[in-house]
Amino acid sequence: MHCPYCKHPDSRVTDSRVADDGGSIRRRRQCPACERRFTTVEQTQLAVVKRSGAVEPFLRDKVIQGVRKACKGRPVSDADLARLGQQVEDSIRAMGLAEVPAEEIGVAILRPLRDLDEVVYLRFASVYQNYASMEDFETGIASLRQQRASR
Repeated sequence: MHCPYCKHPDSRVTDSRVADDGGSIRRRRQCPACERRFTTVEQTQLAVVKRSGAVEPFLRDKVIQGVRKACKGRPVSDADLARLGQQVEDSIRAMGLAEVPAEEIGVAILRPLRDLDEVVYLRFASVYQNYASMEDFETGIASLRQQRASR
């Protein structure tokens, strides 16, 4: 790790601690050249493989923005969306994969979204699952009713 002060190409780790519930590691470092101390944070990088084959970093905010469009006019708060984003990220990280197909992220969104608001779920599912007809909506509604009855 290069020193941010003198640009020396090496540093010594003086302390390491787990942060963000195990999602990152905070390290205190000291430069052997100028002896100044600085902090670094290491995080695991989660990547999304798009249908086109392109790879981009997973962004929780992108998940939230996508769901926010389906929430227009519904009683869903920013705190609800933040919780949903965290649930999606947790379930994706629990897969243990460095690269996750975009389809898996959509599935991970649908599960907690159904519990959050059924109308928002149907709106999001209609786009994500490419509903093409009234029958597709009827099937989605029937599925929601069946899941509600089994609770």
